Amino acid sequence: MNDRRTLTTGRVVFLVVAAAAPMAAMIGNVPLALIRGNGAGLPAAFAVSGIVLLCFSVGFAAMSQQVINTGAFYTYVGLALGKPPGVAAAYVAVLAYTSLACGLAAAFGYFTHLVVLDSGLDVPWWVFTAVAVAIVACLGFRNADLSAKVLGTLMVAEFAFLTVFDVLVLGQKGTAALPLESFAPAQVFSGSIGIAMMFAFSSFIGFESAALYGEETKDPQRSIPRATYIAVSTIAVFYVLTSWIIVGAAGGLDAPAMAQTELGNLLFALAQEYGGTILYDGTAVLLCTSVLASYLAVHNAASRYLFALGRERVLPEVLGRFHAVHFSPHIGSVTVTAVSTFVLVVFAVVGADPYLVVAAGAIGLGTLGIIALQAAAALSVVVFFWTRPDRSMVRTVIAPGIGFIGLTTGLILAGTHYSTLTGSDSVVVNAIPVVLILAAIAGVLVALRIRRRDAEAYAGIAAASLR
Repeated sequence: MNDRRTLTTGRVVFLVVAAAAPMAAMIGNVPLALIRGNGAGLPAAFAVSGIVLLCFSVGFAAMSQQVINTGAFYTYVGLALGKPPGVAAAYVAVLAYTSLACGLAAAFGYFTHLVVLDSGLDVPWWVFTAVAVAIVACLGFRNADLSAKVLGTLMVAEFAFLTVFDVLVLGQKGTAALPLESFAPAQVFSGSIGIAMMFAFSSFIGFESAALYGEETKDPQRSIPRATYIAVSTIAVFYVLTSWIIVGAAGGLDAPAMAQTELGNLLFALAQEYGGTILYDGTAVLLCTSVLASYLAVHNAASRYLFALGRERVLPEVLGRFHAVHFSPHIGSVTVTAVSTFVLVVFAVVGADPYLVVAAGAIGLGTLGIIALQAAAALSVVVFFWTRPDRSMVRTVIAPGIGFIGLTTGLILAGTHYSTLTGSDSVVVNAIPVVLILAAIAGVLVALRIRRRDAEAYAGIAAASLR
């Protein structure tokens, strides 16, 4: 895809921030984190998570300046920790992003069904999911520049509505909208700070995808690090401020009680209270578009991992082709669409609940897999630079080391509290993480088989242009 670099820093930021789905994170994660985490101290958990991920981003940016490859995490792990762990990371990445795509498609269908139901029309969820799959299939087939334009529009709308909500609450409540108790140590460490951190980390999922667009970006050595910093900083500040105002709007220390009553309707109830019907309706619609934007972003990420693996013959070579006109990984995109369609059709036919089973299980699996990949990537940065003359103690050792410790902690928390992350009591849903282990093992076995049978192909695994 080197023949056509069309993405700018700004458009990569759109792709990355949209994947995190800020509106969906505030609506879906904040109520559960208030109830099961550290209550009104939640904004502090977002702040700590943001700092950890900024530390990770320092090392991530240093690595992306040295390594330009669509494989991102897969390439980083392969270069630093060895080819078998690299292929294991690649298989986990493909599974995680494809799983997220399936879950987000189902979630879009579910939430759009509810929004339309309010107007008196009872349309099955799978109809809206089918529409989402078709839209994403068309956009994913084209180049990332078109996706970035669409995602940029949706992202600006999300931020605009949430900013309006923040301003309205501040205007009506004044300083009470920003309760100082949220950052008081007694409140921050009340309840379960671990579960709050888990939800906070999961809300950032998607920011790491910037490096996937290195081969499609103008001046990637500058654009990818900048896009990563801008995305993480923007998301962190926004999450801290908005979650803080949500706490204030919901009554400060009494916010968990309101969250317990409203659950997923918390932000909707507050939007209605402070902004009336217009803000309420806008929030409902933008929740749907936020999920759709995130779906498109993770679909693109999965497509690019398949492209990298096909090009390096870890998966069928046909996946490594790019479109002659659009310069997009179109075969990878079609493959992700086909897999998503098959999975969603099966769940729809058997009558699985689109939210409690499909979305909860698939999004939970994808979240766990990506946190694991982030932790592996942070460790890879330290190992990669350890013997290089351009090693920086702060940028390539201390910062990514802090990121690795924080992300590993997040992984352990997400794994041990997986049922809390998914919000499901289903034994089947909560047993799904085993699939990630199987995918990693399969990746190692495939790498070892290639090493035995095709030395040339094995040498090309995790290949990249190094500076």
